[in-house]
Amino acid sequence: MTEDQIIGLLSSNIIYLLAAVLVVIVIFKGIKIVPQSEKYVIERFGRLHSVLGPGINFIVPLLDVARHKISILERQLPNATQDAITKDNVLVQIDTSVFYRILEPEKTVYRIRDVDGAIATTVAGIVRAEIGKMDLDEVQSNRAQLITRIQESVETAVDDWGIEVTRAEILDVNLDQATRDAMLQQLNAERARRAQVTEAEGKKRAVELHADAELYAAEQTAKARRIQAEAEAYATGVVAKAIQDNGIEAAQYQVALKQVEALNALGNGSGKQTIVVPANALEAFGDAFKMLKGGR
Repeated sequence: MTEDQIIGLLSSNIIYLLAAVLVVIVIFKGIKIVPQSEKYVIERFGRLHSVLGPGINFIVPLLDVARHKISILERQLPNATQDAITKDNVLVQIDTSVFYRILEPEKTVYRIRDVDGAIATTVAGIVRAEIGKMDLDEVQSNRAQLITRIQESVETAVDDWGIEVTRAEILDVNLDQATRDAMLQQLNAERARRAQVTEAEGKKRAVELHADAELYAAEQTAKARRIQAEAEAYATGVVAKAIQDNGIEAAQYQVALKQVEALNALGNGSGKQTIVVPANALEAFGDAFKMLKGGR
């Protein structure tokens, strides 16, 4: 086939070739493959038409345009520092970080221009408002509760933008040097107070234990006296019964026996070299001996 023949063939079929190229372009333009991490906002004649999810999608070529390609991955705002005043008038610096993701791209692209800036401004205002409701001690001790309240408030504020706030973190709470010095003095004073309270409680406990010991000793002494009194009463009863059964001789025997016991105790005393014996001592020995012998 000569060159003239080829040119003639192309000239006669140019319309078909153009049509084929046009079909290929239309097919190419009508197929949209959306990545898993993105969503496409489709406009038709400048107005919102649809939102394409991940996968293969078909649109009307030349009429539908993928105007916005939005990532649906979770994002982190740059760490921000804002000043706030607590309920007890203490100036603090709060370092915050916020994580979010776009759930409804059609709201995000048509309702807000700068998403990161809008969220950062919203977070700053909410943090100042929440810090102003709390004392400094509450800010430092209830940080988890504060984070939860901030996240809930931010979620409510950005709900119209099609955004979900996944996390809100308070990275640090900074104080000026004067406030730190005052807190240190307060901490030292509190430690001293606790030490004094502990010492006072220890002394109080010692006094209570001493009093309990004295009470216990008194109770034991009273118990011993009661037992001794019961024993003496029993012995007296036995002697009385013996006197009742044996007459005056039993009484004389008991008196003589007591005299003998007293003399023995006097003689067994330490350092006693000379013993003065009463005149009737020998008689007492003799009487006791006679009674014992007679008792046998």
